[in-house]
Amino acid sequence: MKQNFPHPTVGALIFNPEGKMLLVRSHKFHDKYVVPGGHIEVGEKMTEALVREAKEETGLDIYDPQFIFFQEFIQDESFWKKMHFIFFDFACKTNSSEVTLNDEAESYLWVTLEEALALPIDSYTGNAIRELARQRKK
Repeated sequence: MKQNFPHPTVGALIFNPEGKMLLVRSHKFHDKYVVPGGHIEVGEKMTEALVREAKEETGLDIYDPQFIFFQEFIQDESFWKKMHFIFFDFACKTNSSEVTLNDEAESYLWVTLEEALALPIDSYTGNAIRELARQRKK
């Protein structure tokens, strides 16, 4: 019998030494810009998944993860297949701007939070960026 349940995932809002955030253009999200991230494996802490996914998808080593918030994604058309995700989004840092993409993304940009919101971004990425901007204004 097939088990149906939400998939816990992490998203990494990665900032380089210049303070710009990484966005990747992904075919999985209909060629919109998103933040790197992916599934949390069984037995893995969220921050461990964050470090692993960032490395797998971008080649970057990240540090100083700061939890932003979580959001639900329930069978939304913006993903290439119907899924139920729970996104746990984190802001983090890297000491490099040298990105090596895997096959989940076609291109990348380093941008400010304001510049990111003017790009064709996935709505969930937009939510995370706006929430981080709100928290930083406090």
